[in-house]
Amino acid sequence: MSIVPANNNSIEQIKLNLDACVGKKIRLKANKGRKKVVEAEGILENTYPNIFVIRLDKSSAVKRLSYTYADVLTQTVELTVYDHQAGAACGTAESM
Repeated sequence: MSIVPANNNSIEQIKLNLDACVGKKIRLKANKGRKKVVEAEGILENTYPNIFVIRLDKSSAVKRLSYTYADVLTQTVELTVYDHQAGAACGTAESM
């Protein structure tokens, strides 16, 4: 007997939604604790069974960031996915 989560924001659903957005521009806002917030833009490079990787647009010491799907579920990381053609947001962490 399997238990289906009552809410639509299960980790599996978040992974499926991010799988569909590979290669698209992402804006992220990550809470690092103690009033430290990281905001960045990049391309969703790849998704793996437990993490996803974002390649940053700006050249800096950090070229890639990786987060878990649980970070999105617990709203430690907020994502906005932009459509290449329209330049408008096509999804956010709340809809993932």
